[in-house]
Amino acid sequence: QVQLVEAGGGLVQPGGSLTLSCTASKSVFSFNTMAWYRQPPGAQREFVASSTSGGTAAYAASVRGRFAISKDLAENTLYLQMISLNSAATAVYYCNAHEEYIGLDHEPLAYAYWGPGTLVTVPS
Repeated sequence: QVQLVEAGGGLVQPGGSLTLSCTASKSVFSFNTMAWYRQPPGAQREFVASSTSGGTAAYAASVRGRFAISKDLAENTLYLQMISLNSAATAVYYCNAHEEYIGLDHEPLAYAYWGPGTLVTVPS
């Protein structure tokens, strides 16, 4: 069973920066895609950023230019660097990992894993 554990959340003042980490129980390179999602208070979970195994990154329009996703293959860790934070960034941030492969009966299999989340609070 793959485990993902986020860390780095906390209280940060508006305009500040924060880096979240997500440590996986196996090589991050083994996942087709890893991503960050967030769930603001009273809202649905939303996409923040993703990174494919080939290194292609994608960002939500609301964070593009301020957030950066990266991986440390040696540490099996996914990062999310966040700068110029505002109150809209207040949310529980979740790490997601997605893998696909062919099963023993040649059937396509896909699995998605989630971490428990880490809370980021930016006061207004």
